[in-house]
Amino acid sequence: MDLTPKQIVAELDRYIIGQADAKKAVAIALRNRYRRRMLTPEMREEITPKNIIMKGPTGVGKTEIARRLAKLVNAPFVKVEATKFTEVGYVGRDVESMVRDLVEAAIRMVKEIKMAEVEPKAKEYAESKLFNAILPAMRKKHPEMSEDELKEKVWNDLRSGKLDKVPLEIEIEQAPQSIHLGPIGLGGNDTNFGEVLGRFMPKQKKKKKITVSDALKHFTTEEANKMIDQDSINSEGLKLAEQEGIIFLDEIDKIASKAGEGRGPDVSREGVQRDILPIVEGSTVSTKYGNIKTDFILFIAAGAFHMTKVSDLIPELQGRFPVQVDLKSLTEEDFVKIIKEPDNAIIMQYSEMLKIDKVDLKFTDDAIREIARIAFLENENRENIGARRLHTVMERLLEELSFEASGQTDEIIEVIVDREYVKKHLDKALKTLNLRKYIL
Repeated sequence: MDLTPKQIVAELDRYIIGQADAKKAVAIALRNRYRRRMLTPEMREEITPKNIIMKGPTGVGKTEIARRLAKLVNAPFVKVEATKFTEVGYVGRDVESMVRDLVEAAIRMVKEIKMAEVEPKAKEYAESKLFNAILPAMRKKHPEMSEDELKEKVWNDLRSGKLDKVPLEIEIEQAPQSIHLGPIGLGGNDTNFGEVLGRFMPKQKKKKKITVSDALKHFTTEEANKMIDQDSINSEGLKLAEQEGIIFLDEIDKIASKAGEGRGPDVSREGVQRDILPIVEGSTVSTKYGNIKTDFILFIAAGAFHMTKVSDLIPELQGRFPVQVDLKSLTEEDFVKIIKEPDNAIIMQYSEMLKIDKVDLKFTDDAIREIARIAFLENENRENIGARRLHTVMERLLEELSFEASGQTDEIIEVIVDREYVKKHLDKALKTLNLRKYIL
């Protein structure tokens, strides 16, 4: 899907309120990838992504922008926290592991696409297997039926779903046990030797009782796996990660060193920056599927930068993130929009969940404004956790209702949440409750 920058922003607006500058920056970065694909191979090699740093308080949409962006273009995406990395030689994850994670994500993505392509044919084979497994038992059950009548009945019952819950005993291949030698990820030594040996050893099987519907899913997956070429999937996934991959580096501010300090933990933080630098600059990383160049991976970094500034990162790393955008703190009006406007609006989520227990939940406009006001004040008076505060407030508001709702009634119970309902259920709690323990 080759969207224009304006179309990309419009798609992001469906899920994220505000932050126009950040949306614009990522939309341009995404469109530039399409523009690059249209160039000659020689020119393509010269153009690298313009990496982005998003600076802003927690809970304002930094991660969500990056995540939705990857979904828009169906690109492999991984989110990593910069604080998880340590300098080479110390215990912890090495920085190259994020590239290997990206390759795994890309291969999973390609495999899902290929599996979907062969699924109709695989399902036919799976149904034939099930048909042959069920037929002997049905012969004993219906001795009065002719062979042709019996076969027709089994096919009809199988395809109509009448047999879905019937228990069945089938043989299932056991997956080879994982065996990793040496530190995982170090120098690319993340090969699963159990998987390698399993290719040359006889397949171990065990009998298992499952329903017909589960057996159909199992056989469909089994047949689909036989119909796809894993080597070509690995090769295609590697190329996809190299050309279209997005790595989201969160909490990059936590590895920034304050200006003028050069001892203790600051030295370690600078060491992590210097380890990350070659990956962002462009290098070759070895994986169990082959080597991958990181030159064309798009890196999006994010951090609150409360105690540090972007300028506290080492100059070389700053230079590799030429696009820097500031995300603004959320206002009370932003909270009102977040509650009701996005496609995955929070009140819609709670309403749909409680419908399962036959509760018809409706929110009035004055209730939404009161929830937004309380969430905004909580962020002002306590720690500012952005839009996550809304989950805190909503959980407390609907705690009693969620506990009492059981669905054990024939009638649908209508509950109107208005301003008085909100004040009744939250005012007292907000005075006495430390809401930090409800942070998601």
